[in-house]
Amino acid sequence: MQSNLPKNTPRASLPHAPSSTLRAGLYLTLLCCLLNAPPCYQAQTTPREIDVLATADLQPVLPALAEAFTHATNIKLIVRYDSSSILATQILKGDPADLFLATDFSVPEKIIAADLADTPEPIAYARGTLVLWARKDSPLQPLTQNTLRDPRVQSLAIPSPDHITYGRAAVAVLNRMKLYDQLKPHLIVAEDLAQTADLIESGKAQLGFLSLTLVSSEHFKQIGSYILMPPSAYSQIRQCAVVMKNSAHNADAHAFLDWLRSPPIQKGLPAYGLDPLQ
Repeated sequence: MQSNLPKNTPRASLPHAPSSTLRAGLYLTLLCCLLNAPPCYQAQTTPREIDVLATADLQPVLPALAEAFTHATNIKLIVRYDSSSILATQILKGDPADLFLATDFSVPEKIIAADLADTPEPIAYARGTLVLWARKDSPLQPLTQNTLRDPRVQSLAIPSPDHITYGRAAVAVLNRMKLYDQLKPHLIVAEDLAQTADLIESGKAQLGFLSLTLVSSEHFKQIGSYILMPPSAYSQIRQCAVVMKNSAHNADAHAFLDWLRSPPIQKGLPAYGLDPLQ
């Protein structure tokens, strides 16, 4: 599917970082979880760093997760954000990252196929949720699933289904509702979730499909509202990671994934708009 963005639409900025109040609240939540975290995650005497490439969808929440992990282990995450497909291209071209956190399993599989990862399969760390979001001042408010059947819907933003898992999930929802053919002329296909959000926020699209992680940030809570899409309407979004085979810090990268996948931390993920693996 090709993009049909309005002319002169710039590439979107990355998602807004969480406010200091939200970050403090999330950090306190994680600190509470850490009281019951596995005892092997004790602070190290010598600070270490791991280079992380992370999907932009995680930018509202990963800073607090990274801060809590550093508090527990004295291992610092140096994070760079972009869309999963762009980050994968960087890795395939030789980017010396230690860890790649993606929005799905298919992109990390490309890294494994290139023999650049140290595991034979991607490592799942959370599950994502698809939402429909619109500005609070939209005449289409309040949102319901029937909003998509409203004849006033003339512009609906979705992430590229060719490259973004949430885009494929959005198409699956529209097909399940038997609305895809009806709404196809009104779709504005964006490069990634960040650009999808910017299209709706700027008014270039009336509403659109985003991730729960993104709209759970304080910024999007203040300016808009969302509804959850039925999980049965799209394939499960398993957010996965891979550790680079040639990383000099792969043990620390795996330590972070083990910490992120541990029951106490998984229990706190819904505060970030992520669902635990089980």
